[in-house]
Amino acid sequence: MLKIMDCTLRDGANVVGKGFPADLTDSMIKALLAANVDYIEMGNAGGIGAYEVAGFTKAETDETYLDLIQPYVATGKVGMFLNAKRYRKKYVELGTQKGLAFLRVGGDADEPDLALEPIRAIKARGVKAFYSAMKAYLVTPEELAESAKKLEAAGLDEFTVMDSAGCMLPEEVAKTVELLKKAVHIPIAFHCHNNLALSAANALAAYRAGADILDGGLMGMARSAGNLPTEAGIALLQKYGELQDVNLYGLLSYIAEELEPQMKERYDYHNPLTPFDLVLGITGLHSSKGKLFKQVAKETGVNLYQLMVHVGKIDRKNPSEELIRSVAAEIKEGK
Repeated sequence: MLKIMDCTLRDGANVVGKGFPADLTDSMIKALLAANVDYIEMGNAGGIGAYEVAGFTKAETDETYLDLIQPYVATGKVGMFLNAKRYRKKYVELGTQKGLAFLRVGGDADEPDLALEPIRAIKARGVKAFYSAMKAYLVTPEELAESAKKLEAAGLDEFTVMDSAGCMLPEEVAKTVELLKKAVHIPIAFHCHNNLALSAANALAAYRAGADILDGGLMGMARSAGNLPTEAGIALLQKYGELQDVNLYGLLSYIAEELEPQMKERYDYHNPLTPFDLVLGITGLHSSKGKLFKQVAKETGVNLYQLMVHVGKIDRKNPSEELIRSVAAEIKEGK
């Protein structure tokens, strides 16, 4: 079963410095959990320990982030990143004591041995150990598969192919994932960047090749050109019958009503793919009907995106106001 890893609160933190403030962190975690997203990677953009080791102080401290997530650790969904070059045993102990569900060790793809010690330390603490092969394109898919075998033997629970510069093509992604799926028994994840505007195409290629987990960031927030928007990834894969237990409508409402305004006001961050435009892509409805849909949704109190999807299934060419209001009434009555 395909799963989603949301990395907004780690990779997306590059948008605001090195980490989101406590209030936005809490807000996003609540929204992602309410939407039933599978994994949430949070904390400093450089991973646990970066505040101290690398001077990434434009963030909350690791202790602050870990205290903040205490109400959510029982979900088994919240974890942190750990750069292999910044590994210190005390950071693994701190994170595992505070109930992290996983620690994802990151290292350049041509240096897999750096991850062995932290992976073993994480497993010794009884926590899931994930790994990100950063700059996966530095080595051949065959070499990456050999690294995955070595790390699996050390106890690794999941292997991520990270297209750090967004330079991979869909056929390269597919070949890499296919080889990894044959080489190991643990789940394979894919983390894309959008520098060639291929994040969605590459995510789809990874999925078709058998990837078990896809990474994303709300509104595409991540380093450089950004990541696959989590909400777009969910919408796309729901078209293929996946991720049906994720509450996309609720997540889109949160983005439109809370996250977008906050990011605009506080950081002048513009969402390149608004929830409304994304739903046009889901439904095939034309943007010229947008004003009418928003008016009816506001007047009736139904979810705008749910209304659009239901109407689009009936008439996506030229739905009448009568049809839109009729569907809104049915939604409100729970039909």
